[in-house]
Amino acid sequence: MAKKALVIGAGLGGLCTALRLAVKGYQVEIIEKHHRAGGRLNQLEKDGFTFDVGPSFFSMSYEFEELFNYCGEKNPLQFNELNPLYSVYFSHKPKPYLIHKDLDKLAQEFGEAEPNFAAKARKYLQQAKEIFHDTEYKIVKRNFDSKLSYAAALTTVPLKHAPKLWRSMWSELSRHFESQETKVIFSLVAFFLGATPFDTPAVYSLLNYTELQHDGYWNVKGGMYRIVEAMLVLLEKYKVQIHYHTEIKQVEATSDRITAFIDQNGKRWTADVFVCNGDAAAFRGQILGRAKYSEQKLDSMEWTLAPFTIYLGVKGKLDNLHHHNYFLGNNFNDYASKIFKTSVAPEKPYYYVNASSKSNPDCAPEGCENLFILCPVPDLRHKPDWSDAQTLAQNIIQDLSERIGYDLAANTVTQTIYTPTDWRNMFNLYKGSGLGLAHGMNQVGGLRPANKDEMFGNLYYVGASTIPGTGLPIVVISSRLATERILQDHA
Repeated sequence: MAKKALVIGAGLGGLCTALRLAVKGYQVEIIEKHHRAGGRLNQLEKDGFTFDVGPSFFSMSYEFEELFNYCGEKNPLQFNELNPLYSVYFSHKPKPYLIHKDLDKLAQEFGEAEPNFAAKARKYLQQAKEIFHDTEYKIVKRNFDSKLSYAAALTTVPLKHAPKLWRSMWSELSRHFESQETKVIFSLVAFFLGATPFDTPAVYSLLNYTELQHDGYWNVKGGMYRIVEAMLVLLEKYKVQIHYHTEIKQVEATSDRITAFIDQNGKRWTADVFVCNGDAAAFRGQILGRAKYSEQKLDSMEWTLAPFTIYLGVKGKLDNLHHHNYFLGNNFNDYASKIFKTSVAPEKPYYYVNASSKSNPDCAPEGCENLFILCPVPDLRHKPDWSDAQTLAQNIIQDLSERIGYDLAANTVTQTIYTPTDWRNMFNLYKGSGLGLAHGMNQVGGLRPANKDEMFGNLYYVGASTIPGTGLPIVVISSRLATERILQDHA
């Protein structure tokens, strides 16, 4: 008789793990709090517009190929490579920087700001490349049985990388580049980790290599939610059942084994193996009642920035916008060091704009554009009151209108705002943190909450807050590592 696995949460990590286990012969069920699958990788349909709710692009596209190959399936998705990767607007500059993978083209963008840019960038990216490949299989794509085994693995990484464990990304960039604009643009990858370059270890310079040389950035033809839709088709093929509007509230267990989880209606969910796709730290505290993960202990951990998002459907075509755009001011250091730990919303916010209708025109009615606007803000530990959400949204929309020369407010067809409170409530994000636990040196690699529970032998974790970390391709890797654990322990 097939063993049964219950996956708690239908985010990307849960969907991938469920599929891998189903392919290996497990009978799999998924329970999900939300009304549809995907977690942060979700979709909003409103007034004829279709928006990607969360992630709008990704790197390391080959991890999706690995997933489908693992399952013996042909990749059903069509990927669009982004070129240019994105544009960066500074408030004090008349035109944006276009970020190309082609270093010669990129050098032209930085010609005046950063003399000898190409040579500096090649040296910097070569070091980033070495970090990536020296850690890919020794640290990122493997399980650790203990902190000691993690420490042992670190000793196999070339010693030359050690200083970057303790330097910040901003400090590392300052060793290679002179201009403020160059350092700011190269440091934007830290925000993809949900942190600032002043808090992010320099080892994550490897992300500059992944974007500019290794694999670049991609999105999906038809919108990012196609990833989820493709997964759902395959899960149905393997007879995986998904139960929506179901939230786990309690646990039943012996001293070393989970016997059942109990939902909000008192229903018991049993299985041989359980996989949690909720936050690996918060779940241990809120559901399992672990003292190590009490609210006080959780609040003392480092969490990624919270998202404040606006989904804007507008009449007219916006020729001054590219697909991916960053709008920044001229006080980056001061802004990044203060704004994310204050109780006040920024008056002049920094934000990101994705115009997905540029590459997927079906996402908006003819003659219209759909805009996803993301402003990283303090999480609910620092700013619990979001009654000023409308004011912040108006400030952002007004600023964007002035910068691109188009009155967005006057041409708005539809608008939806999600505050950190909404993100917490919809997807159980701890205190509204957008990407789970941050990647400071005390929360990286084998120091993150383990993907195998420390007490219960049949409970495992997948997703952004366990190993290896956050980001779509990294979560796909996380599903492989969790599956390896399960198959090894319960062969």
